[in-house]
Amino acid sequence: MTASEQIDPAVELAQLSVLVDDVHVNFRVYRDNEASLREFVRRGMRRTVDVHALRGVSLSVGVGESVGIVGSNGSGKSTLLRAIAGVQPLSSGRVLVRGEAHLLGVGAALKPLLSGRRNILLGGLAMGMQRAEIEARLPEVVEFAGLQESINLPLNTYSVGMRSRLAFAIATLRVADVLLVDEALAVGDQAFRERSLARLRSLRDEAGAVVLVTHNLVEIRQSCSRAIWLEQGEIRADGAVEDVLSEYSTTPT
Repeated sequence: MTASEQIDPAVELAQLSVLVDDVHVNFRVYRDNEASLREFVRRGMRRTVDVHALRGVSLSVGVGESVGIVGSNGSGKSTLLRAIAGVQPLSSGRVLVRGEAHLLGVGAALKPLLSGRRNILLGGLAMGMQRAEIEARLPEVVEFAGLQESINLPLNTYSVGMRSRLAFAIATLRVADVLLVDEALAVGDQAFRERSLARLRSLRDEAGAVVLVTHNLVEIRQSCSRAIWLEQGEIRADGAVEDVLSEYSTTPT
């Protein structure tokens, strides 16, 4: 089953950027067994268990809307973003996206043996930009990521924070139809987080929609117009930011 499909402009979804319709995601993982050495040799140490990551999730994101998603670790937040991006197979349900959805996370793929400059060029080309356009934007990206002194060095010499700042700067080079942000603002110093939030607000104004997953409730308050609380693969609350965050903060999970 296709994880993410294009919204048909002819249907009655003219004001939607994303539609998630009764989505379930199940996958199989390995779990270690407590076994004696003899049993380990005879049967092996691991067995598989099924995980139901999303349980009938339904939501819609309007054009120009910025939505923050909260929830405890393992609640399905990142799985939901991957499903919207089209990189997570669905067990059932459907996801419709108007245009392209770009997933931005701290694990964004970068080439460690190439320089920061080369990574910017490759990232821009992968997003469909022309080389001349990317090169014209290079100074802006370098300044935004704060990498003026190291942009020509291999990425494997960068710290985790430097890589994450570069990944964010590359992913936001082009205005996305739908921008999916997975904890990407949790790195860097306060100045970079403020620049990132300002960039997100600018993208929200220009893009189709922004969906932000973070444990930092301040970021959601500053950059989102709506919040969703996801817990154990199900939506617990969906509505005004302060209402949802208040319920999330005061309810035991």
